[in-house]
Amino acid sequence: MRQLLVGVVFATAFIASSVSAGTLDRVRDSGVFKIGYRTDAAPYSYKNTLGEPAGYSVDLCRSVAVAVKQSLGLKDISIKYIPVTAENRFEAVNDGRIDILCGPTTATLSRRELVDFSLGTFVDGASVMLMVDGPGGFEELSGKNVGVRGGTTTEVGLRETLKKLSVDAKVVPVKSHNDGLSRLQNGELSAYFADRGILVYLRSESASPEKLRVAADHYSFEPYALAMQLGDEKFRLLVDRTLSRLYRNGGIVPIFRNAFGNAEPTDVLKSMYLINGVPE
Repeated sequence: MRQLLVGVVFATAFIASSVSAGTLDRVRDSGVFKIGYRTDAAPYSYKNTLGEPAGYSVDLCRSVAVAVKQSLGLKDISIKYIPVTAENRFEAVNDGRIDILCGPTTATLSRRELVDFSLGTFVDGASVMLMVDGPGGFEELSGKNVGVRGGTTTEVGLRETLKKLSVDAKVVPVKSHNDGLSRLQNGELSAYFADRGILVYLRSESASPEKLRVAADHYSFEPYALAMQLGDEKFRLLVDRTLSRLYRNGGIVPIFRNAFGNAEPTDVLKSMYLINGVPE
């Protein structure tokens, strides 16, 4: 009986230790750092023409990977890129499939019940893309189909805005931003809603950008951040330290330019960099 009790206690302790093992411990043991990324959220997180993960948020996470390697004193670590969707991304963080979520993820209070968020990485807002000869405003969307990426804060905000303005439009969730663009161009949708940075990129990469227009207005406030497992304070501090150093020492400049070309950060984004350049 005593041996049985000892065995149970040992097994329980082992399970508890495995569950509570932090990200840095897992990476030290496995030598693998798992980056979760969206394949369809350019210019923040996407699969490029070579089939490789790319984007502003992905580059930030690569900087985190370098910091993890240095912090653990490892000669090298393997980076594993794992595609996630808008629907399963937080589940992937919680069950350990990925160590960090890299994409246009809006940090909200309700989501903080599920995951931890880093310092801010970007500030954007929902906007709308239409055909040049399409509707001129919200009031003209009544009775029409409008698209939005399913499982996002933009979908929630769009439904609330339409209800508030008493616009009787049918909201059509789509599987990807490229799907939304395609449906807009072939007439299935009268408007497509997404964060403005994504819409600008979609328009610039389309075959006929002159036939599309992106509204200048923002209909929501979307503060982006990187997401990680809830309660992993050591790893969150490492991520925040990595970001704050990039903001302070100018390392963020080539990362921004790699994603956005010759565009300039907005005054709001510059302020975010300044505020989140937390001193050591």
